[in-house]
Formats: sequence, C-alpha cells, structure tokens
Amino acid sequence: MGNENSRLIANNKKAYHDYFVDETFEAGIVLVGTEVKSLRMGKCSIKESFIGIDNGELYIYGMNISPYEKGNIFNKDPLRVRKLLVHKAEINKLAGKIKEKGFTLVPLKVYFTRGRAKIEFGLCRGKKLYDKRETIAKKDFEREQRRDFKALNS
Repeated sequence: MGNENSRLIANNKKAYHDYFVDETFEAGIVLVGTEVKSLRMGKCSIKESFIGIDNGELYIYGMNISPYEKGNIFNKDPLRVRKLLVHKAEINKLAGKIKEKGFTLVPLKVYFTRGRAKIEFGLCRGKKLYDKRETIAKKDFEREQRRDFKALNS
C-alpha cells in the first residue's frame, strides 16, 4: 500500500502480534453499492476475519462491514462471505503454500486505491506463546531506547 492515493479504512494490528507475516498480497473485494458507501465512511472491521480458498476462488469470512444507514432494503448481511479478486496463478501458488505446515491467510488492511476497495492480506505462520513474549520484550526495549534517546537529546 505504498501509493499516495491510498486511504486506509481498517487495519489488523493484532495479526502482526499473532502471526509471522512471510509475504503480503493485494486483492480487490467484490462488494455491493451500500457496502462501498459504508466502507467510505470507515465502518469496517477485519479483526475476527480470515481468508479461505474454496473451489479455486479466494473468499474472506467474518469481515464486518456495518450496514449503511440510508441503505434500507439494499443492505446486505454485515458478515456475509465476500469474494476476493486475485489471479488464478496466484491462488494456485497460495493453495500450495497453505497445504504446507502452519501457513494461513490473514487480512492485514482494507483501503481504497484510486476509488477501488482493496485488501492486503498476508501468508502467515502462527506464533507460539514464547514468540509473542519475545516480540513484546523487543517492543518494550525499543520504547525504552527511544525514551532514553529523547531524554539525552533534550
């Protein structure tokens, strides 16, 4: 998401805490009109969502897009399964990696690029408890370093 025309809508910070992100990918999301309007207002959550491959297609499960207030009968189920737009060769590559031990697809960000809703997801391996503790310790250490550096230079 290095584009300056991008606008972040939802971020999954917990994914970086729970998983090692080996590789990231970008995909389009198949949405209906009221969902796009709701996304533009920033009403989206990907905290509990995950991505699966079904019949050679990529789908996101558990992505919550709140109903659009003015959408009345056109609103869809906020937690409905949504298709992701990815090239077939990329899906086959991902399917091969997922069959390997411990890999999963985790949504990382939802954003708009040039008017199109996109999702960034990662090919991830789960962290063990000791890995999570190590990450927390490293962040605490870096925070202490920055604090000490600021105190020294002021």
